[in-house]
Amino acid sequence: MIDRRILLASAALAAVFGFRWLRPDDARAAEKFEIEKTPEEWRKQLTPMQYHILREEGTERPFSSPLLKEHRKGTFACAGCDLPLFSSETKYDSGTGWPSFWQPLPNAVGERKDSTLGMVRTEIHCRRCGGHLGHVFDDGPKPTGLRYCMDGFALTFKPETSKPS
Repeated sequence: MIDRRILLASAALAAVFGFRWLRPDDARAAEKFEIEKTPEEWRKQLTPMQYHILREEGTERPFSSPLLKEHRKGTFACAGCDLPLFSSETKYDSGTGWPSFWQPLPNAVGERKDSTLGMVRTEIHCRRCGGHLGHVFDDGPKPTGLRYCMDGFALTFKPETSKPS
C-alpha cells in the first residue's frame, strides 16, 4: 500500500514538473525584439557567461562581477546589443553582491513576470534584444524605492568622456 506522504510528495513533484505549460516560456518565445539572432549567432558574439545570463536567464555568483566596484561616471549598457540601460548616477551599493540601480534609463528595459524557483518576481530584460538582465525588487532607496539587481556580466560600462574646453 502506498504511504500517504509518498503519494502527496509525488503529487507535488508532478505539479511542479508536470505543468511546465503554465510557465511563461511560450509567451517569451512569442515576444519580438528589434534585434533578434539565432542561438549560434549569440554564442559567437557573447562570452559563455554572457550567453548563459542574457540568453538562458542564468545568473552570476554574487560579488563576481567587476562592475560591482565600478564607481566612475558613465553609462551601463546591454552586453548583447549595446543599448544604454542605466546611468552611474542611479547606481548604489545594495550589499547583495550584484550591481544595483534605483532606476533604468527611459525606454531601456522591459519587464515580465518570473515565477521560477517557487516565487514570483519581476524579471528585467533589455527592451531592444530581450537579453535577461536581472530582477527588480521594491526594497531600494529613495526616490523610487526600487532595486534593479542586475547581473554585471550582462552589462558593459562606458565611462563618461570629459569634453575639452
